Amino acid sequence: MSIAQRLGELGIQLPAVAVPAAAYVPFVRSGSLVFLSGHIARRDGKPWVGQLGLTMSTDEGKAAARAIAIDLLGTLQAAVGDLSQVKRIVKVMSLVNSTTTFTEQHLVTNGCSELLVQVFGPEVGAHARSAFGVAQIPMGACVEIELIAEVA
Repeated sequence: MSIAQRLGELGIQLPAVAVPAAAYVPFVRSGSLVFLSGHIARRDGKPWVGQLGLTMSTDEGKAAARAIAIDLLGTLQAAVGDLSQVKRIVKVMSLVNSTTTFTEQHLVTNGCSELLVQVFGPEVGAHARSAFGVAQIPMGACVEIELIAEVA
């Protein structure tokens, strides 16, 4: 099954690349690696604001991380032209806006990781990962995720 077919089965339509909110570019390609800048969680086109452990549950954070994965896929497609060119999702780094006592950043980040494996399959989609709790994210967003992919 193709990547496009998997996305269709999941009911996912990839968005256009978001305009950067500061002095950076959405992605950089260096050799066979593509580095995607951090994408914040968005809901209804606006930053998905919240703090895990205070105003949001782990399940809500996981949904936000899944939404970011969809945005990341849109950017990755813009970077390579066709997601079938992706040989491997190499690394995901997740920043979770959370209280000092919240310890489920890894479960929040699963929202992104699980979707990447659904879309690309375990051979291509399984990746190395870091998930951090942070005091704040730009615009008050609940989660920010960046990604590195190897491409053909």
